[in-house]
Amino acid sequence: MFFFDQEGNERTIADIVPCQQHLHLWTGKVKSGFTVLGEEVQVETVCSPATDAIAVTVSSPLLVKAQIGVQMRFPNPNMRDREWEKTTDMSWDVNGHLTTLRLKDNQAMIERTLDDTTYYVQWDWNAGTLEECKPHLFRLHPSTSTLTFTMHFYKEKKSIQTVEDIIETSRKHWKAFWELGAFISFEGSSDKRAEELERRVVLSQYLLAVHSGGSVPPQETGFMYNSWFGKFHLEMHWWHASHFPMWGRNEILKKSLYWYIKILPKAYQLADYQGFEGARWPKMIGIEGNQTPSPIAPGLIWQQPHPIALAELCYQCEKDQKFLEEFEEIVFATAEFMVSFPNYDKQTETYQLGPGLIPAQENHLMEDTVNPTYELEYWHYGLGIAIEWMNRLGRTIPEKWLEVRSKMALPSVENDVYLAHRDCKHTFTEKNHDHPSMVAAYGILPGALIDWTVMNNTLQKVQNEWQWDTAWGWDFPMCAMTAARMGNSALAIDFLLMNQVKNTYLINGHNYQHDKLTAYLPGNGGLLTAVAMMATKWGFPNGWKVEYENLKGLLS
Repeated sequence: MFFFDQEGNERTIADIVPCQQHLHLWTGKVKSGFTVLGEEVQVETVCSPATDAIAVTVSSPLLVKAQIGVQMRFPNPNMRDREWEKTTDMSWDVNGHLTTLRLKDNQAMIERTLDDTTYYVQWDWNAGTLEECKPHLFRLHPSTSTLTFTMHFYKEKKSIQTVEDIIETSRKHWKAFWELGAFISFEGSSDKRAEELERRVVLSQYLLAVHSGGSVPPQETGFMYNSWFGKFHLEMHWWHASHFPMWGRNEILKKSLYWYIKILPKAYQLADYQGFEGARWPKMIGIEGNQTPSPIAPGLIWQQPHPIALAELCYQCEKDQKFLEEFEEIVFATAEFMVSFPNYDKQTETYQLGPGLIPAQENHLMEDTVNPTYELEYWHYGLGIAIEWMNRLGRTIPEKWLEVRSKMALPSVENDVYLAHRDCKHTFTEKNHDHPSMVAAYGILPGALIDWTVMNNTLQKVQNEWQWDTAWGWDFPMCAMTAARMGNSALAIDFLLMNQVKNTYLINGHNYQHDKLTAYLPGNGGLLTAVAMMATKWGFPNGWKVEYENLKGLLS
């Protein structure tokens, strides 16, 4: 918005006092209120879940005084010449992109072009005039005591959606979302942290539905802003979406699973180019599925079993034979790569992962990494699920699948703790930062290759010696799941609510990491998965009163 005082001088955001904003979770309506130039301004914003159209209502005495209006500016998202983590603005450069305006009555049709991408925006309002102040910057000057407008993307044909239509669509959607999905309550718990955990759980459900519930895997920041150059990372898809079936929202996960079918030809090509069988899933990509140049992407492998694991969660939720048939190629092509990737070691008669890979803890060299603990267990688990799908569909199981799975190398142990990978003697000294991913082998995974005592020692060592200020938001629920699966629910709660900057959940529910990454959805997703499994299978500690409905503990 923009503001003018009575003398016609433009004022800034610094003149707004105070500002309050409230989200009505049951309707999806955001109400904002503030005072500027001594007058109150009330703004209500609603988004249609069906079309992504927004409806806005602005009420203020400043409207009839022509001292307030609505401003829209289109940024240049070109990040090629900058590091996104060090960027403090969203690049309002007027060059390199094109915005074309067509006006008719109280309607604007805006065409946007950036490189080879063109999209269109339709803006309708009840009363006022629109001016193009400079390239990519538009201002709507209202001529009414209450301004209402709608805005949405369109392709070929324009459409009219009224404010009332959008409000009603949003209300019906969120009512069904909360009523049909799962719910959990910690009311009556003696632990003072229970209220905070419940707050995080409720807000995380909303945020992940909005930002991680689309037809493609999301960015870590969803639709908030571009992170990692606007790409999404397939190794994070599990953390964004595994919770959906557990919370009664299986259909949301299925939407993004279908995307794997669309890019399957490119996954086949990537595996073939590298000399492997089956389909290899890339790491950092855009919607088209093309691998992004990166020193890490070619070596990362823990995204590979994700489609199998996510498809299995969907199947366990519904036990639908048709679903098996729809996704069998995804599961089987993924498994084909997984059996062609390991190296057979004749001396130990085991299949080894690496060298030539980077583990989930990305601070290891590709050429040095052999048999990372988490990836070994995930390979064993993923192949086991693929074999089970073969059985369900009445197919003949390839002998190579059975052989590789049965002869997977065991994770390396030294001083009664698991190492990050076979040759990482300094796991808890030089490498005790970033993700403590070795604990995921017995937490989010069932730990078929894992010794319980050794993992218990490992988890305690991680708790005491890890540099937690270097961890990421999903590391806390990852460790919590390991603790809970091992029967230490009190430690699981300590991990979930550990007082660390990157385990901060802002008032809006977003998992804060640092000033340039104020939203990090994998943390929210991991939290919901951990809570679902604790409530349904692994338990909460004494002093916690837990009531829930429609939750499903789907992890094996």
